[in-house]
Amino acid sequence: MAVHHLKTPISKADVRKLRAGDVVFLSGTMFTARDQAHKRALELHKKGEKLPIEMEGLAVFHCGPIVRKVGEGWQMVAAGPTTSTRMNALQPDFIREFNVRAVIGKGGMDERTAEAMKEHGCVYLAYTGGCAVLASKGVKRISAVQWYDLGMPEAMWVLEVEEFGPLVVSIDARGKSLYRDVQKQVEVNLPKIYEKLR
Repeated sequence: MAVHHLKTPISKADVRKLRAGDVVFLSGTMFTARDQAHKRALELHKKGEKLPIEMEGLAVFHCGPIVRKVGEGWQMVAAGPTTSTRMNALQPDFIREFNVRAVIGKGGMDERTAEAMKEHGCVYLAYTGGCAVLASKGVKRISAVQWYDLGMPEAMWVLEVEEFGPLVVSIDARGKSLYRDVQKQVEVNLPKIYEKLR
């Protein structure tokens, strides 16, 4: 296991150096997006319309944050990861069209997304659920909010982060998935467990 300190925009070469099980601390710009923001971004892109931010080299954070208005700006209160599987239908196209280099969330993603990551140079970085307040400490500034009409959790929040993490590389850009490895081990052990319980 290696520890990496990366700054966005992340290069494809740097992403391909990461291995499943490595730990990453991320600095620079990243943005939140859940179902509705993924859907809107892809729809606008399909129509040829310009998106509010350039996503290439950035990390997309599956997060529905709690944010409060402070004067003319915003302050992050809690930034826990959303379960990523809900974005499975949209994530492969999102990676392909926008060249994001990292997806941050919890719970992993499916084989189609893992294949898109392998093909286009992207990784899945797991953040521990239940640590929303701790995650907010890594957010130094909210630089913008886009699509607030979708509601606070579904809007796209553009964040400036410093040493955000620890994040575990759970699906790397070579196709290795810790989730797949665990599933295989479960399939091996389950019959033995059933046999013992009889």
